Amino acid sequence: MAATVSPIANLQLLNRHNYEDWSFQVKVYLLAKDVWDVVEAATEPPTPEDGEAEFRAWRKNNAKALLAIRTCCGDDTYPIIKGITTAKAAWDVLAEKLKPSDSEEGTQVKPSCETDATYTHNINVKYAPLYASVKRGDWNAAKEFIDRHPEALTHRGSSSGGTALHEAIQRKQLHIVEELLKLMTEPDLEIEDDLRFTAFFYALQKGMAAIVAKMVKKNKSLVTMRFTNVAGNQTPVLVAHTLGHWEIARFLYSLTPIHVLTQDNSGRDGAQLITECFFQINKFDIGWDLLQKCPKLALTETYATDRSPLYALAGSRFAFSSGVPLRFWQRWIYNNIHVQQPQPAPINSDVCVNFEELEDDKRNPRDLISSVTGFFQGVVKNLLKLLGIHDLHEIRLHHDRILQILPLVCDVATRRNLDSKQTAFVQKAIFRAVERGQVEFIKEMRKANHRIPLTMGDESDRSIFHYAVECRQEKVFSLIYGLSEYVRNAIVSTADKFNNSILHAAGSLSAHLNHIQGAALQMQRELQWFKEVEHIFPPQFLEVRNETEQITARELFTKNHKKLVKEGEESMKGTATSCTVVGALIVTIMFAVAFTVPGGNNQDTGFPIFLRKKFFRVFLISDSISLLSSTTSVMIFLGILTSRYAEDDFLRSLPTKMLLGLFTLFLSIAAMMVAFSSALFIMLEGESWVSIPISLLARVPIASFVWMQFPLFLDIFMFTYGRGIFDKKCRAWE
Repeated sequence: MAATVSPIANLQLLNRHNYEDWSFQVKVYLLAKDVWDVVEAATEPPTPEDGEAEFRAWRKNNAKALLAIRTCCGDDTYPIIKGITTAKAAWDVLAEKLKPSDSEEGTQVKPSCETDATYTHNINVKYAPLYASVKRGDWNAAKEFIDRHPEALTHRGSSSGGTALHEAIQRKQLHIVEELLKLMTEPDLEIEDDLRFTAFFYALQKGMAAIVAKMVKKNKSLVTMRFTNVAGNQTPVLVAHTLGHWEIARFLYSLTPIHVLTQDNSGRDGAQLITECFFQINKFDIGWDLLQKCPKLALTETYATDRSPLYALAGSRFAFSSGVPLRFWQRWIYNNIHVQQPQPAPINSDVCVNFEELEDDKRNPRDLISSVTGFFQGVVKNLLKLLGIHDLHEIRLHHDRILQILPLVCDVATRRNLDSKQTAFVQKAIFRAVERGQVEFIKEMRKANHRIPLTMGDESDRSIFHYAVECRQEKVFSLIYGLSEYVRNAIVSTADKFNNSILHAAGSLSAHLNHIQGAALQMQRELQWFKEVEHIFPPQFLEVRNETEQITARELFTKNHKKLVKEGEESMKGTATSCTVVGALIVTIMFAVAFTVPGGNNQDTGFPIFLRKKFFRVFLISDSISLLSSTTSVMIFLGILTSRYAEDDFLRSLPTKMLLGLFTLFLSIAAMMVAFSSALFIMLEGESWVSIPISLLARVPIASFVWMQFPLFLDIFMFTYGRGIFDKKCRAWE
């Protein structure tokens, strides 16, 4: 049954039998529209609380993707997603309902209840036995029919309007495909089905490496034939790369004339290939070779409107080490990994993959030595993955490769003969790098052309430092300390076209606070930003008012952070209240224990019976420490509850009180457990088989407190007394 065509870009409508072809076409279309991210996102979508700008951007992209998916659904499939409001949920539901299982994929397209007679309903009765034989995988019957009817080899009579070769590939009947290829001529391989796809397209789609190699060997023009029904009329090498079939892509690239990727279709195929290479770990060989042969592709528009490979590189979160959040121990391992690698070698026809040998190697068992070697290599690799070292090595290798490519890309971006569109691409890429905090990219651009980062402004006349403050990218803003005082003052005293200074940008409410735990720490971070920018801001401009609201930067800060101050107050009071209750309970217990000591008192002297025992002294000291520290913690938390909660209190006063309160509460809990354990040893002297296990269990409350509260304690300490959010030592532009 041939699929009808949807109103969008001539994409086919989804029915219950063409999910694989439909999903590929729609995915490519969504990639071209730059909205595929909302469909494949692994995290929850943002909410208005995460930031109004981020939420609006997601909502817009979600609406675009959902509209495209709904429009491409037929009458029998649209009810499946009716009422679903997110593109990701709609895509997942369609995949769950319509995607054939592995067992079904190679044997049937129609429902299992259909007979061969039903299957041939839309097929010419004369050729029905041929397609039924292909469906069953019976080559002898198919060959006998073709011998009697040679024209059947090229007859377009399959369920999708294709030839027997189309049908065999879609049903993964590999032995029939190989036999059909022996009988078909070069022009036969260019026959299209009702969807205007050749059999070669389906072989690419399913990753049939050996079949692709055989088809190209028979008809070399297949590598340059564009798939006109794919968004953008893409080349086979780009389709293979998009689908993740890397070896097939390398093979096709080695045979594709360079002009097909760099000149035909405005060079979009080459630009798209380079863009996708930037997002794949250790898949740079094609992109590197293309950039060397045609550097201008770095500023060529891809299939995503107004996007270029330079923009993709600047926006990739994991392209540079500054964009990868690592813990201190991961950072230590990362810095000590030494990767020795040559520059990626250019690809040519001499290094293409021999797929026939590859397939033969998969079929034949390896010898004993190679099997044992592979086993131990697998064990070592899995162990390194378990420890996280393998992933860190891959990340480091990825970053080193990017740093090899970066100078070439930046050199192209800083040439003087750029047209207006290329200049716009450079501007967008730089501000994208600022938004993502890619300080390595900005440094390299500065190295290639000393004027670009300082003189360039966006559509609102904001400099990169203005935008860095707005996006809260401290690593980028820290570069300002590497400038002379005169230049620094000139930059920070400039304003955008609405007369918003760089201090006004610091006074806006950031949409990049989700990584900070709790509203109180978020407010502290916002204050630190404002104070740091205010510190380098010329005093004579502090009272400058903007044009939109006619308020100063400080007034703007107060206005925008009223809600965050209230949330921070509630957060601090909630934590203080809970800790006060715990501290009060410990005070009550430890005070009572001080007068009901283990073993009681001597009736004659009034002194404790176990006064001379070593563990009794430990008991008394730990009880006193627990009582005093818990009392102190209660007083500190009461001080937090009665604080005024002014804006500046969140900078140091309130965090310091919270630090002291948590520390003294932890000390009281630890001392209480020590007192309990020492009392247990006194009462059960000589019964170590009981007292020792119980004493070990007494460590559980201490460990649980550390596990749950230490991250908060460490964050407060680092934010309040650490080096600050600006690394003034990292100020070199080299």
